[in-house]
Amino acid sequence: MDLVEATADDLDALAERWYALATAMEGHSDLNELAYADADEVPVDGFRAHLDDDSVTDYLVREDGGTVGFVTLSEGTHPSREYSRYLRVVNLAIDEGHRNRGLGAAVLDRVRELARERGCDHLKVSCEWGNEGARRFYREAGFEPKQVDFATPLE
Repeated sequence: MDLVEATADDLDALAERWYALATAMEGHSDLNELAYADADEVPVDGFRAHLDDDSVTDYLVREDGGTVGFVTLSEGTHPSREYSRYLRVVNLAIDEGHRNRGLGAAVLDRVRELARERGCDHLKVSCEWGNEGARRFYREAGFEPKQVDFATPLE
């Protein structure tokens, strides 16, 4: 398994995989309702902006020469805390046919390496409260619950 930094040539592949991930998240909250009917409608502008943002990086997950997922990472700081530099896993998705084979865990191992190389002292990730599969995955990967996000629509 390799992580390959995405380029402008990969924007459609990123948008397609993001759409699959976002579609799976719709069932966890009404706030996750998508504005797009299919992956072809998803604008690539958000991922294009990542290419110009030094604090955000998208990687394609590659195995045996093919792309099998993606991960988006974002760096940040909490200057007033002992653990001050973090790398956040914003998106992590493995394509349906490649799940449950240890690829997600391998991605997190590589993300830990990248975080250390960048001088970060901890990793962050969040997932939907009702997504017990993701919560179990991250607990098994050594993450522990730290805080709870709350959200409400402004209608």
